[in-house]
Amino acid sequence: MKVTPLAFDSMGVRSMATFVETDLKIMIDPGLDLAPSRYGLPPTKLEQEKAKELSAKINQHAKNADIFIITHYHHDHYFPEADFYEGKVLLLKHPRRNINFNQKRRAKFFLQSFRSKASKVEYAEDAEFAFSDTKLKFSPAVPHGEVLSKTGFVVMCSLSHAGEKLLFASDVQGPQVDDVVKWIVAENPDMLILSGYPTYLKQRADPRVFEECNQNLIEILARTNTKTVILDHHLTRDLEYREKISAIVEKARSMGRQITTAAQYLGLEPDLLEARRKEHHQAEKNDISLK
Repeated sequence: MKVTPLAFDSMGVRSMATFVETDLKIMIDPGLDLAPSRYGLPPTKLEQEKAKELSAKINQHAKNADIFIITHYHHDHYFPEADFYEGKVLLLKHPRRNINFNQKRRAKFFLQSFRSKASKVEYAEDAEFAFSDTKLKFSPAVPHGEVLSKTGFVVMCSLSHAGEKLLFASDVQGPQVDDVVKWIVAENPDMLILSGYPTYLKQRADPRVFEECNQNLIEILARTNTKTVILDHHLTRDLEYREKISAIVEKARSMGRQITTAAQYLGLEPDLLEARRKEHHQAEKNDISLK
């Protein structure tokens, strides 16, 4: 199994787009977005250029994909109007169950556009599929972060092939919820891709919940054979994320496990463009004034 992160927050955009190669080619959450406002500022030129670069990368891989998985209908997790879905298998978060109003509206539009153009459309919540020698198992709908989250629900996906297993847990933000922890432990993946806690939301983040999330992750490592955790997305919108997770990174290392970002997994230095928006705006402003 070959796992390639294509676009993540540690790579400069809001995304968790991932390409998985087994005996098939599987695209998970093929989308990206930029925060319309951070620190009261719009995206910088650097962010816009990175979004263009990584969008092209997603499109290039998507054209070769056999199966698409969309875990929920936030725009950083799928491109709603791309042509690469045509003729492909679509495994989707249910468009009407366990969903908030905005995502229900987006899901309806997406299905109106692509249901007749895809080779197959399946609703994936709490379902299992086998394609060739690859098995895919989906969780029931789980909260997008905390219980009773206003941002809706997502589905997690476990992919198995040739004795290897990847578990993709988008936007569970932590993990915070016991049912999420239990499902991951039961699946016992070799590799876990996980959205971290949104510590960057200064007014809403709760240090106690963050500590619980860290303990949940250590519990997962203690109760599974998981060797590598890619912990990214909401977490890496915080410039101080390294310091905030240093204790669990060291704990994982002492267990012979690795907690890393998508960028580091690829051998790259994390490039937190959104978190550095203030300084980049100032640099662009200075550059204009010097000219």
